[in-house]
Amino acid sequence: MTSPLFSPLRLRSGQVLPNRIAKAAMEEGMAGAGQLPDERLLALYRRWGGGGAGLLITGNVMVHAEALTGPGGVVLDAATPLEPFAAWAEAGRSGGAAMWMQINHPGRQVQAEMPGVVWGPSDVGVEIGRHSRRFGRPSAMAPDQIEATVRRFAVTAERAARAGFDGVQIHAAHGYLLSQFLSPLVNRRTDRWGGPLENRARMLLDVVRAVRAAVPPEFAVAVKLNSADFQRGGFDVDDARRVIALLEPLGVDLVELSGGSYESPAMSGRPADARTRAREAYFLDLAKDLAATSPLPLMLTGGITRRDTAEQVLADGVDLVGMGTALAVAPDLPGQWRRGAGADARLRPVTWSDKTLAAAAGMALVRRQLRRMARGGEPALGTRPACALVSEQLVARRQLRRYRAWLPEAASHRQRADH
Repeated sequence: MTSPLFSPLRLRSGQVLPNRIAKAAMEEGMAGAGQLPDERLLALYRRWGGGGAGLLITGNVMVHAEALTGPGGVVLDAATPLEPFAAWAEAGRSGGAAMWMQINHPGRQVQAEMPGVVWGPSDVGVEIGRHSRRFGRPSAMAPDQIEATVRRFAVTAERAARAGFDGVQIHAAHGYLLSQFLSPLVNRRTDRWGGPLENRARMLLDVVRAVRAAVPPEFAVAVKLNSADFQRGGFDVDDARRVIALLEPLGVDLVELSGGSYESPAMSGRPADARTRAREAYFLDLAKDLAATSPLPLMLTGGITRRDTAEQVLADGVDLVGMGTALAVAPDLPGQWRRGAGADARLRPVTWSDKTLAAAAGMALVRRQLRRMARGGEPALGTRPACALVSEQLVARRQLRRYRAWLPEAASHRQRADH
């Protein structure tokens, strides 16, 4: 009997995913010169493309060249050449998977040493104790900046479609800009973008409308949404349910559920909610709750590494299983599952008491594996978290020098393109 994991999924746009396993977005931090994808990202996505997943979602591609989470971010805007992106799309699709681009604006989650802008719905900075100084202090966005950012999302989506991608995923989770607008803790505005949830969701809904209008009908449009922020008084599962209902009439194909932010890194397996602690599928309880009423197909990501867990996710009413770290250590895991195999490969656990450093080290461990695979190597499961973190910091310093040199000239080109 064929596992439901390997049954196709037809989306509203008419797009058919060949199976129910997705490679979820992981921020690769591997942009080449000009903040463009280069042969390393192409090699990495060819590897995943041949691994058996039905859908590949890229790490976040930034819609604003002056607003990156870190210096290794890929940028796609009105002034970007499309050829490298066409090659990236082709590499991901080479094994039969659909290839979607995750599109994003970091808002206030920008490293302090980065040039450019640090924006938020309000001037509320990232608060993570003694590590707070690692992030820039945000300024509250003016209405014209909000409207220009909505247009930037649409431009990036339209150009992704032209480059040959099959869809985009709008990132409204993990504490990035659209998630910040949704959060009552971060969004303290008193205008049409603040206050009740319908106002806090306005920017996300406007982005979805603008993106859907800018791309062909058969092009998939998805949203990544927190099931909860895991902060007292923050965005919660009832808010998520209401936002999904607001998205339903706008032509959205799929909502991916995750959780947390830099302030509460639940997506790294450290949720503050006791119901989800120590589970393999971190957000399954909340996703099961939302799936009972969701008018849209749902995808769940967060800690899934085993086939029986993935099948339980589908049995609980979720339509698509997303995996990140599992495919950083076993890029062909879906193919192994199809063949009835599947090794339980894992990275070294990060057990540090400082949850901010632990989350950073966990991300560094994953990126270390991505870089190895991009060079044609194999994942190194024995890498020590401290070594990975130091290595990542050295890479970031080199990238920052290059980004600082590139941005002033790029900004002038982009000002002309915007007009």
